[in-house]
Amino acid sequence: MQTPLEISFQGCAPSDALREMVIEQVDALERLHGRVTSCHVVIKVPDHHHRSGGHFEVGIHPTMPGNIDVRTGHAPTQDGRFADPRFAVTDAFRRARRVAQDRLRRQRGDVKALHGRMERSLDEPPSK
Repeated sequence: MQTPLEISFQGCAPSDALREMVIEQVDALERLHGRVTSCHVVIKVPDHHHRSGGHFEVGIHPTMPGNIDVRTGHAPTQDGRFADPRFAVTDAFRRARRVAQDRLRRQRGDVKALHGRMERSLDEPPSK
């Protein structure tokens, strides 16, 4: 792994197993999108009085070449799967990959055409 990685644990004890899982996910992100210049991951468990009921929240902030800044965070719903930290980490990195893919497509100009509408030049009269 080439990426400088910072992992923070908030409201829970640091876990070597979660740390290894995050490192593997960052490696996968690098293989998919090329070089990641830096990455900060926050793993947080809110107290049980919070609306998510103690579900894990994972925020990821990777930065990629070309000044592409990808910030993903997700407040878990009442979905019980987020009580498992491994699921929360996997879900957060899935979201990060999707956001990174969208940003890279936009940067390359590979955006989809508008559906159902055709753009017209300002010089053209409106069609009747």
